[in-house]
Amino acid sequence: MEKTKSKIHYAWWILVGLCLMVGLGKGALNNTAGLFLPPVSKDLGIGTGNLTLYLSISSIVTLIFLPIGGKMMAKYDIKALLTGAIILQAGSFAAFGFMKAVWGWYLFSIPLAVGGVFITVIAGPVLINQWFKKSNGLALGIMGAAAGALGAISQPVVGNLIASRGWSQTYIIVGVAVLIIVIPVILLLIRRSPKEKGLQPYGAAAVTTDGEAAEDLNDKGIAMAVAKKSGAFYALTLFFFLITAIASFSIHIPTFLANKGYSVEFSGSVMGIYMIGVLLGALILGVLSDKIGSKNTSLLAMVLGILSIFMLLFFSESATLISIAAGILGFMASSIGTLAPTLASTLFGSKDYSQIYAMASLGLAVASIIALPAYGYVYDFTGTYTIVLWIIVAMFVINILAILFAFVSKKKLVDQGHWN
Repeated sequence: MEKTKSKIHYAWWILVGLCLMVGLGKGALNNTAGLFLPPVSKDLGIGTGNLTLYLSISSIVTLIFLPIGGKMMAKYDIKALLTGAIILQAGSFAAFGFMKAVWGWYLFSIPLAVGGVFITVIAGPVLINQWFKKSNGLALGIMGAAAGALGAISQPVVGNLIASRGWSQTYIIVGVAVLIIVIPVILLLIRRSPKEKGLQPYGAAAVTTDGEAAEDLNDKGIAMAVAKKSGAFYALTLFFFLITAIASFSIHIPTFLANKGYSVEFSGSVMGIYMIGVLLGALILGVLSDKIGSKNTSLLAMVLGILSIFMLLFFSESATLISIAAGILGFMASSIGTLAPTLASTLFGSKDYSQIYAMASLGLAVASIIALPAYGYVYDFTGTYTIVLWIIVAMFVINILAILFAFVSKKKLVDQGHWN
C-alpha cells in the first residue's frame, strides 16, 4: 500500500508513455501522409488517385484486423505486442522511402495498418481504462490533445524535410526517428495493469464504495459474448460510425468555403480554428465526462454539433460565425478519441473492454472508407454542400437517440445480472 501513497501515481507515467506513442503514431506517421502525395505522385509519374489507393487498402486492413487486435490485446504480453506494432507501423513508413513503384505503397500499407490498429486505435483507451478509475475522461482528453499537438508540430517539420531532403529520405528519417523514440518508451513505461506494479488503479479507492477489492473491481463488467448481442453494443457501434462520418466533413471545409466565395487564406485560418477546437475539446470533454458522466457529455457534444452545422447552413455569409462554427465542430470532433472510449467503458465496464472497444471501433473504420468519397460525390452532383450538411444534422439526431437507447439497453443487461 505504500506505493499507492507516492506523490505521482504510476498511472500518470503510463499516460506520458501513451501520449508519446499514440501522438507520434498518429501525428508523425498517419497525419503527415498527405504531405507526401504531391511529390511522390510527381516523381513516380502516377495519378494521385492511384497512389491514394494505399490509404483505402489501409482502411480495409484496419477494418478486418480490429477484432483480431482486440483479442490479442487481451491475451499477449503488452510490451512485446506494442513493440512489434510500432516496428510494423513505423518500419513500413520508412520502407516507403525505398520504393520506386506504386505497388510498394500497396504492399507496405498492410503492415502499416496492422501496427496502427494497436498504436493509434486500441492501446490508448484500453490501458487508460485499466489504469484510471478516477479522471478517466481527463486522461483520454490529455492523450487526444497530445496527439493533436504532436501532429501540429510534425506537419511543418515533415514539410520542411520533404522540401530540403526529398520525400524518399524523409520517409526513412521520420520512420526511424519514431522507432528510436517509441520503442524505449514502450519498454520503460508501458505496463498492462496496476497489478504488475503492485498498485491499485488511480482513484480506485475513491470509486470502491462497498469494500470490494479494487483489483476485482478492475475486472467487472459485461462479457463480450453477452455484449455483442445487445442493443447497447449496436448503438455504440452506430455512434462510432456516425461520429467519425461527421468528423470526416472537416476535409471538405476548405471546398465548402471556396464555394461560398472565401479565400484560401481565410480557409487556412478557419482550419486552424478547427484544430484549436479539437485540442480544447479533447481536454474539456474529458473533464466533463468525469464530472457529469459520459452520457450527459456526449449528448451535450451532439447538441453543440447541431448548432455548428446550423451556423454553416444559415449564416455562411458571416466570416465570424463561420469561424465559430468551425471551432465548435472541431470541439465536437474530438469526441472520437475522448467520449467514444468513455462511453464503451461506462456501458460495458472493464471485463472484456479491449475486445468490445475493438469490435465497436469497426464503425470508425467503415465510416472513414464511406463518408469522405460520399460527401465529395454529393458535392460533385449538386454543386453545393447543403444536402451534406442536412445529412450531418440527421446523423447528430440519430446519435442522440443511439446514446439514450444504449443506456436503456445497458440497464436491462445489469438488471438481468450480466454485470459481474
